[in-house]
Amino acid sequence: MNILQVILIGIGLSMDAFAISLCHGLCKKHVSLNDILQPAIIFGGFQALMPIIGFFIGSIFNEKISQYGNIIAFIILVYLGINMIKEDKSEENEECSCKTDRENKLKNLLFMGIATSIDALAVGFTFSLTEVTNIYFQGSVIGIVTFIIAGCGVIIGHKFGTLLESKAQYLGGAILILIGIKTLIGNFV
Repeated sequence: MNILQVILIGIGLSMDAFAISLCHGLCKKHVSLNDILQPAIIFGGFQALMPIIGFFIGSIFNEKISQYGNIIAFIILVYLGINMIKEDKSEENEECSCKTDRENKLKNLLFMGIATSIDALAVGFTFSLTEVTNIYFQGSVIGIVTFIIAGCGVIIGHKFGTLLESKAQYLGGAILILIGIKTLIGNFV
């Protein structure tokens, strides 16, 4: 798996974090460095850690299912991509909630960091079934991509409001589906 593919996976996985960061930015009259770094670090950290955990979980089962690795990776990535698009459609009428105090906001961000990185856990599992050799590098790239996108999400949310929020999930889902298809095709070519 080349660096461009890992970056694209990172972009796809970070769209949930981007949407939440947009909401975070919407809630701010003034955006401080802390307002940008807090979600960026939380989302980036969880997105970096979860593929590594998923990789090691997948490695335990690798011998039993390795001959079907690319097919399983395809199914998981396409499922996650379709799920992201479906989630976005079901959440179209929901609005960002700005009514939380400082302590609850941090707890909410931590919870959302875990929740948005569950797909990264599944992607890590698929990495164990493919030609990934340095999971720490892939996890770091995904984490850095998410860090940047989440930080930008706060700034963009503060500046432009809800214009981009509805498109983020579609983009992320489409990227995961395309990488899943490429993984499947790579098995037969």
